[in-house]
Formats: sequence, C-alpha cells, structure tokens
Amino acid sequence: MMPVELKEHDNGRLLEVHLTGKVDYARLLPAVDCLLKQHGRIRMLVELHDFHGWTAGARWEDIVVACHHFKGVERLAIIGEAKWEQGMATFCQPFTKAEARFFDHTKPSEARDWVNER
Repeated sequence: MMPVELKEHDNGRLLEVHLTGKVDYARLLPAVDCLLKQHGRIRMLVELHDFHGWTAGARWEDIVVACHHFKGVERLAIIGEAKWEQGMATFCQPFTKAEARFFDHTKPSEARDWVNER
C-alpha cells in the first residue's frame, strides 16, 4: 500500500493530495466524495513522490468507476517526475472535464499558483 496524505485548503474547496508508492483508491475516493458533496465543485493538487502507479487490486473497472467521482473536479494540477507526464495526462483525460496540467516536481509553486487561479 502507499501512504496518502490529504490536506484541505480554501475551506475544503481545494484538496491537496500527496501520493507515495502506488495509488489506493479506497483511501482517496471517500475524501473526494465528501468534499464534492459539501461544495459541488473542487480543485485538486496531486503531488506524486516515488510514484509506482496503481495497486494490483485496482482493476480497470474499479478505475473507471473511481474516475466518475472526479467529474466535480474543475481544475487538477499534478506534480511529479517528467516520466509520468504523458501517462497521467492520457489517463485522466477521458474521465474528467477538469482543466488539468502536469508540473515537473521541481516547480511545485507554479502548480499551486495555477490551481488557485480564479
């Protein structure tokens, strides 16, 4: 499993997610659902550290269902190593209408500025 660290900002309208290792949707989705129920639409900043993809238990069907939860995300900033940029952009595109951008791990302040733009 992977450590997941979740922080709410802007009264819960921004969810900052720090992921290390492999993504475990069982830990991430309830937090996203809760904020979407409270606010309708949220923004997310996802920071990948030593990222290795998804847990073996995350079947494709689970991932498709999970991404339904992200339809209320209006802006998504992903921070990580360059090797994940194309894969994350391709993976996220069909599942969310969010404006999404990938930022190199050396430029986290640019990601934070962008995700907070009004």
